[in-house]
Amino acid sequence: MEHTRFGYWIKEAGDVTPRPPLDEDRDADLLIVGGGYTGMWTAWHARRLAPDARIVLLESEPVCGRGPSGRNGGFCEGMWTSLASMRARWGDAPALAVGHAAEAAVERIARFCTDFCADDGAEDEDDAWFRPGGYLEVSTSPSHDGTGRAALEACRELGVADKLREVSAAEVQTRCASPAFRAGVMEPGTATVQPARLALAIRRRLLDQGVDIYESSPVRRFREAGDGVEATTATGARVRAPRGVLAIGAAAKARGGPLRGRLTVASSHIVITEPVPDVIEKLGWTGGEAITDGRALVHYFRTTPDGRIAFGWGGGRIAMGARLHGRTEVDPDVVEADRRHLLDYFPDLAGRRTTHAWGGPIDASPTHLPAVTSLPRSRAWVAAGYTGNGVGPTNMVGLTLASLALDRTDDPTRLAFVDAKMPRVPPEPFHWIGGEAIRVGIERKERAEMEGRRPGFVASAVAKVPELIGFHIGR
Repeated sequence: MEHTRFGYWIKEAGDVTPRPPLDEDRDADLLIVGGGYTGMWTAWHARRLAPDARIVLLESEPVCGRGPSGRNGGFCEGMWTSLASMRARWGDAPALAVGHAAEAAVERIARFCTDFCADDGAEDEDDAWFRPGGYLEVSTSPSHDGTGRAALEACRELGVADKLREVSAAEVQTRCASPAFRAGVMEPGTATVQPARLALAIRRRLLDQGVDIYESSPVRRFREAGDGVEATTATGARVRAPRGVLAIGAAAKARGGPLRGRLTVASSHIVITEPVPDVIEKLGWTGGEAITDGRALVHYFRTTPDGRIAFGWGGGRIAMGARLHGRTEVDPDVVEADRRHLLDYFPDLAGRRTTHAWGGPIDASPTHLPAVTSLPRSRAWVAAGYTGNGVGPTNMVGLTLASLALDRTDDPTRLAFVDAKMPRVPPEPFHWIGGEAIRVGIERKERAEMEGRRPGFVASAVAKVPELIGFHIGR
């Protein structure tokens, strides 16, 4: 098994020629720091809103999209399964507005893949493997029966009952006959993608459209200066612009970072099998459904066009501060647990190889919802908090960031996640100590439930702590 921080998706997407780093001072109309989905979608929308704008994008990695954007599970979904929590946090109308905006973002990504990505086989570098198949959230133990019920009720009460539907255990089994799967809910308007291929496709189109991308250009200093913003890279070169966007994900929690008191950085790890089309056929899992269980430390699974099963787990360790490398990306213990869990869900994979394993940081907000926050002088904005569900919402947030940075007043700038109030996380090391204790407690509780045992008192008590302090875990 090949276990690296990059993983299967990035390797499968193939090599590209990196862009040179920034080596001289530049002026721009819009400065974007971060070349993942959020930064690139911001540039994409800004180019359409202001065709003549000079847009500069700085990325620390040698190639855009090699961070979490190219390593996630590839679920391209909206936010209807989060409607109940959005409603409780923001109210009926704001929650509905975000739900519709997230759905529109998935539709825009579908159009992007139709218009700009080939669909004639995985051998074509532009094929992002966009495959509509719906999303299933299923229970895997009696304690999780009723998963998704709150979101279902919210959809019915707010007049969008068609966005989610209840799925019986019998129907779940017709879609994927895992012995662990019970009933659940389905969100029809969801697809899967090859995340690294999608990221590279966006990168190519931005370059075609004249966006100035500088890679291997880590920003050492970012500030609101005078009547604009200024970024200084590791080479000492600077970019100045009237407005800026920080699309840096978990790095926003770094020491001195703009969201250091608003994010938790955890990790999620994925294993992927060799091609197993016979197992997929036996399971009846031929519709391309993206699937998760109902746990707080979620398991997520999908198939690929060549018949592999990708299986991920959000049960990785909590990072202290924003230490994004090390075990947040390569953690043999968590990967071994991932492989065991894979067989719990799909015992027919016994004896089949897992060919690749990888991991990466997840920036989770206390509300479990995306957040866009303006810097003190309102000349720059930072976005984070996708909690591993960013393929679709990054397009939505990118439109909001582009509108804000171009000084527009429109519906995207009025969405409820812009400058929303959020609970603060404790300072380090208390945040890390408490976060790890809660993670371990939840893991033990959920493992006992999966095995049909009664969870221990301590694990159950610790697992309740997030709710008691106003933090939201899970959908």
